[in-house]
Amino acid sequence: MKNYFLLILLLLLSSCGKTKTNIQNENIANNYYKKAKSTKGNLAFYYYNLAKNSYLENNDSSGVGRSLVNMAIIQHDNGDYYGSIETSLEANRFLKNINDSITRLSLAASYNNMGISSSYLYDFDNSIKFYKLALKYVNSPKNKYIYHNNLGDVLMSLNNYTSAKENFTLALNTNDREECSRALNNLARAKYNENPNYDPLPEMYEALEIRNEDNDLVGQNSSYATLSNYFLDKDKKKALEYAKKMLAVSIQNNSIEDQAQALQKMVYLDSKNYLKYFKEFQILNDSLQITKSKAKNQFAIVRYDVKQKNEQNQKLVEDNRIDRIKRNFAIGSLSIILIAGIFWYRRRKIRLQQEKELEVKNTQLKMSKKVHDVVANGLYHMMVDVQNNPEVDKTKILNNIEKMYEESRDISHETIIEEDFSSRFVKMISSYSSPEQKVLTVGYNENIWENVSYNVQLELYYIVREVLVNMKKHSNAKLASLKFEKNNDLLKIKYTDNGVGIENLNDRKGAGIHNTENRIESIGGDITFEKNPSGGLIIQITIPIH
Repeated sequence: MKNYFLLILLLLLSSCGKTKTNIQNENIANNYYKKAKSTKGNLAFYYYNLAKNSYLENNDSSGVGRSLVNMAIIQHDNGDYYGSIETSLEANRFLKNINDSITRLSLAASYNNMGISSSYLYDFDNSIKFYKLALKYVNSPKNKYIYHNNLGDVLMSLNNYTSAKENFTLALNTNDREECSRALNNLARAKYNENPNYDPLPEMYEALEIRNEDNDLVGQNSSYATLSNYFLDKDKKKALEYAKKMLAVSIQNNSIEDQAQALQKMVYLDSKNYLKYFKEFQILNDSLQITKSKAKNQFAIVRYDVKQKNEQNQKLVEDNRIDRIKRNFAIGSLSIILIAGIFWYRRRKIRLQQEKELEVKNTQLKMSKKVHDVVANGLYHMMVDVQNNPEVDKTKILNNIEKMYEESRDISHETIIEEDFSSRFVKMISSYSSPEQKVLTVGYNENIWENVSYNVQLELYYIVREVLVNMKKHSNAKLASLKFEKNNDLLKIKYTDNGVGIENLNDRKGAGIHNTENRIESIGGDITFEKNPSGGLIIQITIPIH
């Protein structure tokens, strides 16, 4: 009897939840779509969102899919790669009628967008998969050659030069001069990377000539980057010359990301002015990160704003049904509360048992972190110090060993006492700098630790040391920096390097990174790990000041 009653209740609630709304007609949806096509940026994104919602109300799945694909492309153009892939995946759910030519065109564009976004995120395997799907559904010859070019570019990143050359050769069949010059430049790169004895310059110069004739600034920028890379180990003067040309064109083209890449090359190639270029690179890189963050927030706000307005309109239509819904909801709620109470009591007993087990594990984890930070990283810090300073005297080494002994002995009591912390902190950072790996500090002074509790100071010492240990072990970076900023409420530390970065970051987090995240959480702070668009790694640490 009880089960029969619950079944009737669920059917009742389900029937109450089914509503059919068709407020706007097809003409309104099409008008929004046309407005979006005639504008750019956030405004276009806004109108595509309105069009999508209107098409949804009219059950026009093709219109919904087309709107979402265009929204995804705008997100990609503004650096929101994760958001772009998410929107494309949402679009693909509506693009089911593959016999329709417009649907196939949109579906191919969606997969191509996912391929581009994945390549920017260094997810090359998925990028290849998406480009192949784009080629499966493409019904436009021009787009077909573009997708072959894109696929070849990713294959070349994975050193699959044979397949890359095949795709670039197919892309050369296009009648579009811009895409032809791109394919020609890429084919030259693939041939040279496969065979270092091959001379790619005639093809590279031919591609550059086409781009100069057509005033193709984006293409010129690509050619200058390619030529600078080619001469990197052959003629540093020429490599620097093309890097400067790349910078000039990217400034003209207002491409901050390309400017940052050009400056990164110049830091490496011009030893006399590397500090100047590095500072410019830091400023641009910070600006780029801010721009991308703003773009992500803006798109989220636009989608939320449109959703909110639609909900307000929906509310006006549904007002005459509120009373009936409330009555049904009250009946359903009482029944659900009775059932939920039983489940809550049983879960509470299980949770209490789990909390006891978790408390034991947390105690063990805390001790493990202490041993890792004090002993393991302490030993590695001493190794780096000896390596970077071969003439270090025995007394200093013995003092360091004695201090590490004292710290390890007092781990269980948490009574480590630090004197002259500011001096020790900056000396620790400096010890990781060598002629091969330079570590710079920006904005650091003794006043940075005012009003920062000793516990927080100590945790930050271990966190920064963990970051520098990982830099020394894994990054292959030539240059790293730690930037310190402080206001009345927050202490911020930004680490940046130009190393190899971390691919598949979430899958490859080791004990060091997890310990670092746990330490940050224990003092109420926040830490983020990001791929540096110009190569390398960015770590943002934010600590509240109490």
